[in-house]
Amino acid sequence: MKALAIDIGGTHATCAIVEDRKILISKHLDLDSAQGLITVLPLFVSTLHDLLCDAGLAVKDCSGLAVSSCGLVDSTRGKILSSPQKWEDAQGLDLNAWCQREFAIPFRIENDARMALLGEWYAGVGQGYTELVMFTLGTGIGGAVMMDGKLLHGKHSQAGNLGGHQPILFTGRQCMCGNIGCAEAEAAGWSVPLVAKDWPGFQNSRLAKEPQVNFEAIFRLADQGDAVSQEIKDRCLHIWAAAAVGSVHAFDPELIIFGGGVMKSAAQIIPFIQDWVIAHSWAPWGKVQVRAAALGNDAGLLGAIPLLNS
Repeated sequence: MKALAIDIGGTHATCAIVEDRKILISKHLDLDSAQGLITVLPLFVSTLHDLLCDAGLAVKDCSGLAVSSCGLVDSTRGKILSSPQKWEDAQGLDLNAWCQREFAIPFRIENDARMALLGEWYAGVGQGYTELVMFTLGTGIGGAVMMDGKLLHGKHSQAGNLGGHQPILFTGRQCMCGNIGCAEAEAAGWSVPLVAKDWPGFQNSRLAKEPQVNFEAIFRLADQGDAVSQEIKDRCLHIWAAAAVGSVHAFDPELIIFGGGVMKSAAQIIPFIQDWVIAHSWAPWGKVQVRAAALGNDAGLLGAIPLLNS
């Protein structure tokens, strides 16, 4: 089975042709200067047609178009319900009608974290499981849940999707969602520079001299013995582990998958969270497994096949 796939982020997108568990051809697009999602739809069309031409395929060879999008998505109606400020016009777009007009093939859309989980379940580390939770650690913290082999959505399309907005610390930082002490407000890409700035001793640390305070710098300097970086790293590990335990108690998974750019340090992150989950979660039936995502940025694209088959 072949499919067209688009993975839309806040400042970038990837268009691809996928076949079963592999990506045949893809192209990364920089959308940083785009003004609204409607302005880039023609670019998606031309890029997909170029990819089809390069692959020696036609639209009729593909079973559908699957889109992975940041923000909350109503997959039943094929609508983006809310998205980062970059795509403020997304809620008013009829993407299914756009797909029919441009390609005349079936259309499906899903939230990017759910698509990543679908991809890992279908072609990655989640193969063989039916009860899974996934966290995507990046600028924010995304979440997705699969129960009985089906993605969890809920009446308002939020169920299992707000893993980064579990309240971890009720005396913590203000989150962009309005809550206090969310995992995302305490240990995500956008919040960790704010955490570091307020950390005792930060101004005299090696971390303060970095061009950017991010997870790469924190883990690198922690390994080199910078005390502040080590303390912030340990704090992040505990927050992510606490979120994992919360997901065990909420969703009863057999496997928890962590993905995102910070997984470059998976050798340090996964063993810590695995041990914490075993020690602190209530799972009398056995041990919940914790693993790093296997597919990286390809997961959302490879989720196209199971999404179109669902």
